[in-house]
Amino acid sequence: MAAKKEADKKLKITLIKSTIGQIPKTRATIKAMGLRKINQTVELPDNASTRGQIQKVRHMVKVEEA
Repeated sequence: MAAKKEADKKLKITLIKSTIGQIPKTRATIKAMGLRKINQTVELPDNASTRGQIQKVRHMVKVEEA
């Protein structure tokens, strides 16, 4: 069985905390990731820019490998 290529790796990101009361930069990052509602999940590529976004909002999201 061939290993997945690095470009094929995906991350499942779930919003677990509301954006109400968060600073505008944090809200913008959540919106840029495609998240709108609590418990909504999106699949994004596992790359440096996505990892940076996750790092900014790590207190609001749950991350799993897809």
